Amino acid sequence: MPTIDDLLLDARDRLRRLDARDVADELASGAVLVDIRPAAQRAVEGEADGALVIERNVLEWRCDPASDAHIPEAVDHDVRWIILCSQGYTSSLAAASLQQLGLHRATDVIGGYEALQAAHTAR
Repeated sequence: MPTIDDLLLDARDRLRRLDARDVADELASGAVLVDIRPAAQRAVEGEADGALVIERNVLEWRCDPASDAHIPEAVDHDVRWIILCSQGYTSSLAAASLQQLGLHRATDVIGGYEALQAAHTAR
């Protein structure tokens, strides 16, 4: 029987995950950063500059251009979605789920928000 670790490894096998230092370049090239952390977590940890906030429970509906509930950024299946969670675990599962919807350019940030903040501080 598969474990959550198995699911995570399977998800990550399908992703080309981003180093936090590469996120700014991706955004400059038109990628969309999506912060899926819950409000309480964002309140404690801080906001991610330039990120759309879409909590995990509605992510697929908001990013799928075929959904009646999609956001304006979900123009087609070629959008480069970069998913962000706190440490890069939930975001891997979420990005893999978007890929299952045909959003094959979806990925996540290695180390999540924590790595993004560390990369920003190191500049």
